[in-house]
Amino acid sequence: MGNTDLQFNKNEDAMRLALSELRKVSEQVRLGGGKAAIEKHKEKGKLTARERLELLFDKNRPVMEIGELAGYGMYEEYGGCPSGGVVVQLGYVNKRLCVAVANDATVKAGAWFPITGKKNLRAQEIAMENRLPIIYLVDSAGVFLPMQDEIFPDKENFGRIFYNNSLMSAMGIPQIAAIMGSCVAGGAYLPILSDEALIVEKTGSVFLAGSYLVKSAIGEVIDNELLGGASTHCEISGVTDYKMKNDEECIKTIRNIIDKLGKPDMAGFDRAEPRPPARPSTDIYGILPENVTGQYNMHELIRCIVDEGDVVEYKAGYGKSIICCYARIDGWAVGIVANQREVVKAKKPKVSGEPGSFTTEMQFGGVIYSDSADKAARFIMNCNQKKIPLVFLQDVTGFMVGSRSEHGGIIKDGAKMVNVVSNSVVPKFTIIVGNSFGAGNYAMCGKAYGPRFIFSYPTSRIAVMGGEQAAKTLLQIQVSAMKAKGKNVSPEEEAALLKKITEKYNSTMDPKYAAARLWVDGIIDPADTRKYISMGIEAANHAPITRPFQVGVIQT
Repeated sequence: MGNTDLQFNKNEDAMRLALSELRKVSEQVRLGGGKAAIEKHKEKGKLTARERLELLFDKNRPVMEIGELAGYGMYEEYGGCPSGGVVVQLGYVNKRLCVAVANDATVKAGAWFPITGKKNLRAQEIAMENRLPIIYLVDSAGVFLPMQDEIFPDKENFGRIFYNNSLMSAMGIPQIAAIMGSCVAGGAYLPILSDEALIVEKTGSVFLAGSYLVKSAIGEVIDNELLGGASTHCEISGVTDYKMKNDEECIKTIRNIIDKLGKPDMAGFDRAEPRPPARPSTDIYGILPENVTGQYNMHELIRCIVDEGDVVEYKAGYGKSIICCYARIDGWAVGIVANQREVVKAKKPKVSGEPGSFTTEMQFGGVIYSDSADKAARFIMNCNQKKIPLVFLQDVTGFMVGSRSEHGGIIKDGAKMVNVVSNSVVPKFTIIVGNSFGAGNYAMCGKAYGPRFIFSYPTSRIAVMGGEQAAKTLLQIQVSAMKAKGKNVSPEEEAALLKKITEKYNSTMDPKYAAARLWVDGIIDPADTRKYISMGIEAANHAPITRPFQVGVIQT
């Protein structure tokens, strides 16, 4: 066995270990409020959020979960909020791709934490961008009162949900809501702003104020069922449209409603007969280095993703720290923009005061150079011209620094790439393979730049800069501040402080930290990359492109 095979096996072992750890976290998160809470929930005759979704979606069809780790490690003073207290998935309902949002009532009775609002808004954003029907399975006690100031009043808080309900209605995006448990106060507007509302007998209720608040406010004594149960709203108020006997009948009715929807307009992205990749998708495990600073050839990773490994590489000999190529993924035509981490022979351009260009070894390390940024910008413009969706494979440490780069106009070329990514009208999909640092995150279509979906591998790290550099910078700042106050810092104290800073900073670079805050839609098994990109493009294909591609002022 050669060194290359040995390293491949070591890389593979490291990735499988990371995936095993991720699965353990996922299993714990999927329990929601815990086994006892689940049993109590079922005693009421209700299915859990995940059971409801499993019944809703077609069998033997892929499902994409959004934000499974939302809230992970957050709100621990309140007992946590697994999955943000809500499950969001994309799946097929009678062969129609839909977004579904199911409150998890085993987590604080389905109460809304700040991350719950953010996750619900993300679900609506996906439905609006891709013009997909959205289904709400409502079972929530409303805003989590101890944190009401962080969920109630702002533009991106709870009330924005109803704003989006109204916009989607005007856009003609189907919205169906099922009241399968509590639906209280402001939350009552969500199902009623939807196109159609179903309610389950005995377990479903909807009202602006529950019986306790009604008694304290106006002195009226009434129970919740008579106040806002299924019979009240289907036979007296007319607020809801369908009275259902149980969860199963409710979900069956939703499937029947979706089955009658008219065919949507399509964007027309090209799809051929899907072909398998040239290398098994699981080979990604061995290709990616166990050390995040290690080298690997991104071309080989691409061969694990694209159909038959067949690519047409754009400007292959120029700007080699970014790979740009046309390919197909599960049959869909795509343009790929990927960072290169391999050490290669490359020509450096002539610089003032030097005799001419020369050949040297350049370790790209995911760094974006001026020529790479220029190439990527032109390629992205071409994809927009040809109506080809874009896939970004991120492993970027930032833009090249130093006098040579500054004199060569790195800021100008970087700005050009950022401008083009920002104004792109074709759908963009981002996979964070490894590092995602600084402005490189932006140029390679990080969350702020509107990817339709963004996922990361267990090897990913998102931060302003690498942990070692950031920790040393923060250490210098703290030590300087301490010395300014007259405190002497010994080498031992400095080393201990550096260790503490490094550990804290590195914890924020963990992909689970990013997933908890919805900086990414989830952490995926690299072997499933094709599935996530294919489903993403299929979703995007439901939304025709309605504006021309154009950019503003670009420095040339």
